[in-house]
Amino acid sequence: MTALMRPAFDAGLALTRLDERIARSPVGQGWIERSQFTDACASLWIDGELVHLEDLVLHDATRDIRTPTHELTIARDVLRTRRRIAAQEPGWALSNDGIRTLRKTAEITQPDTDEATTADAIRPAVAIDREGEGDDDDVAENLPGLDYAAIDALLARSDAAIENAKRTGRTGAEKDPLVYDLDWDEGSRLIEWGGVLREAENLPAVLQTIVAVDAWNELSVLQHAPWLGRLLAASILRQDGITSGAHLVAVNLGLKTIPVDRRRHRDRETRLLAIAHGLLAAAEIGMKEHDRLALARTMMERKLEGRRTSSKLPELVELVMARPLVSAKMVAKTLEVTPQAARRIVLELGLREMTGRGRFRAWGFI
Repeated sequence: MTALMRPAFDAGLALTRLDERIARSPVGQGWIERSQFTDACASLWIDGELVHLEDLVLHDATRDIRTPTHELTIARDVLRTRRRIAAQEPGWALSNDGIRTLRKTAEITQPDTDEATTADAIRPAVAIDREGEGDDDDVAENLPGLDYAAIDALLARSDAAIENAKRTGRTGAEKDPLVYDLDWDEGSRLIEWGGVLREAENLPAVLQTIVAVDAWNELSVLQHAPWLGRLLAASILRQDGITSGAHLVAVNLGLKTIPVDRRRHRDRETRLLAIAHGLLAAAEIGMKEHDRLALARTMMERKLEGRRTSSKLPELVELVMARPLVSAKMVAKTLEVTPQAARRIVLELGLREMTGRGRFRAWGFI
């Protein structure tokens, strides 16, 4: 505990300073939205998976350029869970109702469930093409090549799977032993993790967060959702007032900077110190990102001088501040212009093309 006090105190001080800066900054909301994406990608990186930030941004905007992978689907769930926790009251995530809801959300996208298979099979076709290029009065006879019997069978299997899930309550006996360890009692592990939180409830918020992250990792509470524990731990800081509003600490982004041999060391003190240094790194990275956003906004606002009041550039600036990357379709939908006009407006603002491709390009600022 003596060795842990100083880094934990420094991390709490840095996180509080960052939260005050974000709350009073004109780019605060844009910073929060961007941190959701970067932290979701960092969460997958910690768990040994790689998800590109560009793919997650386009997938969240339903502008996929390829069929979403299973890793990308998990990253989207991390992103949505972060937003859901931030939108609720500070103490909701750690309440019985909150944990029950978030745990159910984490289970819904596992690859062995029929619901997840159906969603992954249907979603790419819906998400990749939402431009409505066909006529509204098309009828079945004008759509050759579609196997309606297969579609009806797929819908029937989906309905049956949903009803079966409601009836059985997703008990361990119903899980596929090839995917799940049937001896893995997630309920008892979750209760044990809650006991650790109760033992640490009199500690400062940062120390509680450090203990919660380490305990979740050591207990391996959920087989297929290790990322949920880090989000629950981050909500402790929000519940105790270290962070406020919609700001949820990017714990994953900070832990990403810590070598894996320190984060998974056999010695508990080494692991706890690594988590504390990760929280401090998250605050430092967040402060640097805020300064970068503030400078970029100032530079882009200079290009708005002398523009007509009907110019779309101010709206584009707000979109660019809120998203790490923007595509022509995203700009066209937000600004209600054609894709050609969207590309022209992007060039006027002087954004940098980030993908290096000729098609399906995306822009951002340095």
